[in-house]
Amino acid sequence: MISNPIIRRELFGMLRRPQTLGIFVAMIALLALAVVALWPDSAVVALDGRTAQQVFGVFTYGLLVCLLMSVPAFPATAIVNERNSGTLALLLTSPLSGSQILVGKVSAVIGFVGALLALSLPGAVACFVMGGIDISQILAVYAVLALTAVQYAVIGLLVSSYVRSADAALRMTYMLVLLLSVMVLGPYKLLQGQLPALFNEPLTWLYCVSPIPAITQILGSRDLGSLGYVAQFNATFRYVVMSGLSIFLCTAWLAARLQPRLLDRSRATGKITDERSRGTQVFRRIMFLWFFDPQRRSGAIGDFTNPVMVKEFRTRALGRSHWMMRLIGACMIVSLALALAASTWAATQPDKLGYLGGVLVIFQMALVLLMTPALSAGLISSEIESRGWQLLQVTRLSPLRIIVGKLLSVAWTLAMLLAATIPGYVVLLVIDAGYADRVVNVLVCLVLSAVFALSLGAACSSIFRRTAVATAVAYLLIIAMSVGTLVFWLGQGVLFGEGLVAKVLTISPVAAALAAMRMPGFEQYPIVQSHWILIATLTVLCVLTLWARVRMLCRPD
Repeated sequence: MISNPIIRRELFGMLRRPQTLGIFVAMIALLALAVVALWPDSAVVALDGRTAQQVFGVFTYGLLVCLLMSVPAFPATAIVNERNSGTLALLLTSPLSGSQILVGKVSAVIGFVGALLALSLPGAVACFVMGGIDISQILAVYAVLALTAVQYAVIGLLVSSYVRSADAALRMTYMLVLLLSVMVLGPYKLLQGQLPALFNEPLTWLYCVSPIPAITQILGSRDLGSLGYVAQFNATFRYVVMSGLSIFLCTAWLAARLQPRLLDRSRATGKITDERSRGTQVFRRIMFLWFFDPQRRSGAIGDFTNPVMVKEFRTRALGRSHWMMRLIGACMIVSLALALAASTWAATQPDKLGYLGGVLVIFQMALVLLMTPALSAGLISSEIESRGWQLLQVTRLSPLRIIVGKLLSVAWTLAMLLAATIPGYVVLLVIDAGYADRVVNVLVCLVLSAVFALSLGAACSSIFRRTAVATAVAYLLIIAMSVGTLVFWLGQGVLFGEGLVAKVLTISPVAAALAAMRMPGFEQYPIVQSHWILIATLTVLCVLTLWARVRMLCRPD
């Protein structure tokens, strides 16, 4: 297999990148610091192995977060970069078959994943030396982590074969990673014990699509959010089945696409609605509610309208009105489903309404933290890559007006998306008006998080000249702040004191929002106001960085 030239080119080229060295060094440093910080300071260790289990749990979840952050980035851009550089046509017309190309691409990713897991072995061995951990438990954890990394890497390759730009590939891949690792947990957490027995089996299989239940079961940890229900299924076995099936299907799908016909992307040009018959125009105006027809000719830009904002709306895919309405409609459906669940729980389990509010908070926060970097990380860098920035330089637009127009184009989209999820909170307040102060605090957290994520993505876009790099850095920082800090929360009580956990959770927008909703497990941490001050400070720093960079880019060459 090593004679395959694709393996040598992809794997060696991947390992030679400075980004790969940075990922390796950062992961080793973080895991080593975690183990050293959690290592017992005395020679006496509890015989029950509780401390070792807690240390290994924090180590495992930290390694899982590192894999989810780093692994999808390389395969997501592997094929689209080949297409944009013109080497994909040479590759598909070479003597290599489609299966050889696929094996080379996938094997290179597996080699990268193997290197990551191998570098983490000293930390696992250190946890094993503490006692209380069986070698079979370590092997099972690493098997699940390796399967997770390969699964998301193959999904990234498949996404890369469809999109046309590296930043779009990163956005879609990280969205799918979040969907398959976190969002699929929602239906089971929300509906467990509420549906007839006929629906329990499909619900549990959907729940096991995520690797988190399998890791939790292997570690013997408490299943967070179980509401007292005991899981009567083997989550590890089901995850192995679901991930293996997804790897097989994605690999077969990708093998069918890696053919010379992949380069044929002919599409119909379509017709402008204004140039069609009167009956067709009336029909499309009714069907698209007049405003959202994608084939309708746009009107002139108003005298007092920011032209940069209009330009962003008309050229960005998610900025077009029909795509925005689809996103808003999907968010409203989810919000109304949660509202329906709230009304049902009010009659059967009124004491669980706080948990339902926490689910709604997680949904909204995931929406903000996932969509905002995707929209804002290319505001400046995409203009530089497409040479559109040179056109902006010769216009009479000031740097301030350019920044305002860019930011408003994303702010309006985020505002409509968040507004679409408000009905869930309205129903919650109708059921119990005592949640009013919690809802207000949560909404403040959401608004501040959206503004911070917008300013962070825009600042990264102004610093890096490549949209793919800016998108990856923005996502990594957001995930590290929001999810990476929750690793300390997992070790609360045994490994970390409550004061240290509270200080670390102050950084996380997710933890602050859950604390504002007084979600079980977070209600004891008074971090909401401290988080507001911190996130506002970071937002100001990002805005100042954006302003300084745009002023610099607007200077004549």
